[in-house]
Amino acid sequence: MIAGVLFDGWADFGRVIGVGAAGYVLTVIAVRVAGKRTLAKLNAFDLVVTVALGSVLATIALSREVSLSEGAGAIGLLVVAQWFVSWASVHVSWFGTAVRAEPSIVYDRGRFDDAALTRNRVLRAEVVQAIRASGCGDLELVAVVVLETDGSLSVVTADRCDTRTALPSHESRSPTDPVATADTKGQHV
Repeated sequence: MIAGVLFDGWADFGRVIGVGAAGYVLTVIAVRVAGKRTLAKLNAFDLVVTVALGSVLATIALSREVSLSEGAGAIGLLVVAQWFVSWASVHVSWFGTAVRAEPSIVYDRGRFDDAALTRNRVLRAEVVQAIRASGCGDLELVAVVVLETDGSLSVVTADRCDTRTALPSHESRSPTDPVATADTKGQHV
């Protein structure tokens, strides 16, 4: 009983090595042919494709019920679907709006935007952590923190933020706008 758990035989082991290696090569070729965007970390659908490709590769290598040709078909389907979604998001405005998240300003000139934090399910402590990770130790030196479309937090220091032309324009606010005051206790807002 325990021998079957540790080792099922050379045929199964050989299949995992052979089919797994072939599946890996097919995945690398598909990704290279499809282009850099296939594994980009830009939007939710990019993440879905990346995770799904890994899952398909694992299934090809470990499941006896999935042939190499079926796995290659699944890889091809994912790459074509990702290409179509990225193409349509660039060329069809309503489609791009539907599949792409917009960046959000969550901290602006000394103030947390509690509405943006709540809407995006981000803690103040996470924003402060991103500020520290950027190498800044003072909130007063930070002009803006942006929650990007890929879920990362971008910290822009005051000395690098004159015109604000790279910031989400629909959320740029003047210093007098009513936004919650800076509180770094890390409470969920």
